[in-house]
Amino acid sequence: MGLVDGRVALVTGAASGIGRAAALAFAREGAQVLAGDVDAEGLAETAALARESGSEVASAPVDVADERAVQGFVETVVRRFGRLDCAFNNAGVSDQTGAFESFAAAAWNRMIAVNLSGVYWCMKHEIRQMKTQARVAGMRGAICNTSSGAGVIAAPGLPHYTAAKHGVLGLTKVAAQELYGEGIRVNAICPGMTDSKLTRAFASEDNALTRAVLKNLPGGKMGRPEDVAEAAVWLCSERARWISGEAMLVDGGQVSR
Repeated sequence: MGLVDGRVALVTGAASGIGRAAALAFAREGAQVLAGDVDAEGLAETAALARESGSEVASAPVDVADERAVQGFVETVVRRFGRLDCAFNNAGVSDQTGAFESFAAAAWNRMIAVNLSGVYWCMKHEIRQMKTQARVAGMRGAICNTSSGAGVIAAPGLPHYTAAKHGVLGLTKVAAQELYGEGIRVNAICPGMTDSKLTRAFASEDNALTRAVLKNLPGGKMGRPEDVAEAAVWLCSERARWISGEAMLVDGGQVSR
């Protein structure tokens, strides 16, 4: 029996990296899964990988920065599977590093729209659905948000990313306090440097910040998306039924506090 056997889960940012690994892990652990992303080709690859491993992942496009698109995505999972039990709000973007005062409005606004507002839009519509289910059938719900090590410490050169990821933890804590009495748990994971498309977007051998970070990583290497995904699935399972409002570091010990 899997950790989330018989549950219905949605995963955003599922076309690659942590999101893809999580969609596959939820399916492997027994959930019916709807994977979402703006990258249709990547979503198709995720679904194909699920089939190769003997499970199934459905997919639908979603831009988390667009509230109407998010609402439609949540409606799709309910229409397809009848309900929503677990949500992993993982979609995000990164950016090139720069001096604090160098970021233009467009870069700031995009980062906040996807990495912070996108999490809020997802939570808003997931919570509405889960509240309805709790009232009608007494069903419990679980939400996990992707923050970052940059949600608990500073990421020099990435002020907008750091602000967004700190904000995700704020949203997580508020929702956890408001919703636990209604049977809905809300937690966050804080991955460290993970070998994913998002990380590789700004990391290179010539990037001094990346080299400095790698020096301080456990074993001098990045983590695997699969290791981070396992934490998200566990937090959404009944094994974590007494955990809410947690910001779980999943970084091999990179950030110790």
